[in-house]
Amino acid sequence: MEKDTKNDKELQQRNKLLQQLSWDYGISAEEIQAVLKGKKIYAGHYTKKDLFQKMLETYSWFTILQLLSPYEIKKLLTPDLVNRLRMPSLRKKYEFIRRRLHQVV
Repeated sequence: MEKDTKNDKELQQRNKLLQQLSWDYGISAEEIQAVLKGKKIYAGHYTKKDLFQKMLETYSWFTILQLLSPYEIKKLLTPDLVNRLRMPSLRKKYEFIRRRLHQVV
């Protein structure tokens, strides 16, 4: 029972984080999750790449690790995506992380 409660809380937290990504468009966490898992191409007008960019610009690195595996991040964190980030400090941070992931993952 206790494990189920923990899993429920983790799922609720995950859904809350996913829902916050699209608060301005009212896209459900389930739709976003379907795109992230490759079951759908779009959640609203967002692709998987767009959602990942939004995560990078919205959440801390440790929060992103709760939402995606390091292997998935490695695939999505391309030089092109890093260059699309709006803030130079984020571009610098995620370029460093991108290089490190390719060394260790």
